[in-house]
Amino acid sequence: MMKRLLLLTLGLTLFSACQSETTPKVTTQNITIDKTQLLQINNKNITFPNDSSQLLFVTTPDWNTKEGTLQRYERIEKSEDWKKVGEPISIILGRNGLAWGLGLHTTPKNAKHIKREGDGRSPAGLFYLGHGFGYQDFNIEFPYKVYKRTDHCVDDSNSKWYNKIIDSTKVAKDYKSFEHMRLKNNLYKYGITVNHNPNQVKNGGSCIFMHIRSGNGKGTAGCTAMTEDKIKEILKWLKEEKKPLLLQLPKGEVGN
Repeated sequence: MMKRLLLLTLGLTLFSACQSETTPKVTTQNITIDKTQLLQINNKNITFPNDSSQLLFVTTPDWNTKEGTLQRYERIEKSEDWKKVGEPISIILGRNGLAWGLGLHTTPKNAKHIKREGDGRSPAGLFYLGHGFGYQDFNIEFPYKVYKRTDHCVDDSNSKWYNKIIDSTKVAKDYKSFEHMRLKNNLYKYGITVNHNPNQVKNGGSCIFMHIRSGNGKGTAGCTAMTEDKIKEILKWLKEEKKPLLLQLPKGEVGN
């Protein structure tokens, strides 16, 4: 059974009117504040697994903006209500903004922005988080892997390993394009995989992570990036048994 998400009005500023696409907002119905001062999101395309109790909620001013805000939420035990956790975190997304990805949501039939391989957009929608990763051990309560230079995330959609992280020394290499999971810089020193396009839809987009942001401010290739201290804070907060989620949307798709 799926349940609708209730967010505390402490997060109300995330949903204030802002620049948004002029196309119809087909994903959003009414937004109301009930007597307990809870903000309720009614969205016919997005419902939440009732066994998930941690949420990373990213919002941006519009579809084409790379800067955004991340707010953590945790479900109140034995309740449909969610409480805000910590302060908002400034993040940077794909250099071209957001586009509907492939996850737990239903993509609107007339969606203007659809995630494609190499489009420079981060995926919009609802996704499970996969596992943490980095260059060294990190003692946390969430699955975590230490990657080597020879560990590759394959972004060649003609490969059977498309959108998979593999040890290149142990498989038959059938791909022409990939990225190293241990970079020559610190951007992947700590990170989190996002379960986007788990069915490996060709050209649907691959290798989507949350990781450390660069200092150039130019945006990512499609990931969600933040400062090192914030990604570490999130990794320490995540719990495997709470089946954490990532929700990314422009404010115009959430409400005014």
